[in-house]
Amino acid sequence: MADSTSTSTSLPKVAGKSTKEVKILLVNPNGTKFMTENCLQSLANTLPVNVTVTGFTSPRPAPSAIEGYLDAAISTDAATRAIVPIAHQFDAFLVACFSAHPLIDALREEVPGPVIGIMEASLYTARMLGGRFGVVANNVKSQRMQENAVRSYGLDFFSVGCESVGLSVLELESRPQSEVLQGMGQAASRLKEKGADCVLLGCAGMTEMKARCESDVGDDVAVIDGVTIGVHLLVGMVREGLKTPRAGLYRGSREARAARGQDWM
Repeated sequence: MADSTSTSTSLPKVAGKSTKEVKILLVNPNGTKFMTENCLQSLANTLPVNVTVTGFTSPRPAPSAIEGYLDAAISTDAATRAIVPIAHQFDAFLVACFSAHPLIDALREEVPGPVIGIMEASLYTARMLGGRFGVVANNVKSQRMQENAVRSYGLDFFSVGCESVGLSVLELESRPQSEVLQGMGQAASRLKEKGADCVLLGCAGMTEMKARCESDVGDDVAVIDGVTIGVHLLVGMVREGLKTPRAGLYRGSREARAARGQDWM
């Protein structure tokens, strides 16, 4: 039998040489700053030294939380108007709302760097890692919206569904931590019982609760935080020189607006 150590040392290797700096704008579509700050803190331990993530909190009239379709529409307008003038400062953009948020497509039309949402990042990572996934949702409404979004992404075959914590977005911060963590762990465990081998944190406000979910489901289930995995996916895209292609769906609409005399954007 061949010695595994000698075999591994004889395999060809390559060491990384890239020193490219990557600047990512983490976009919180709602107007609650502590959620933006929590997302940034969750990234600190895994970011490469030459990657910088800047937090953006949408200005008024963005709502304090995204808990419905109108919230999403209002926040898209507020965020887009504020981001487009500064977009040239960043290489990529992460929309930190666990939904099929319209801001994702809006920014893809308007900014040069790649744009992804944390729900997309979580869903596609889960498909590459496991066989079935489930989502920890805030409440019944967000559960229904997320189930619809999973269906629109064409991934409902691989989903065991969503389990609700029974809290609003802002209650994840305002309610006693022990209560929130218990609810998160129980929801994650129910998803495992339904057959999920990947559990997705269904809100940017849940990013600090990953460890509790991991503890409750065990190490045979992957718990995926779309904020952290989304940043790392964008880093890879930027280093590959990838940008949103303009030949099809995401051809910019700026010139068409100018032709219509709509110069107020």
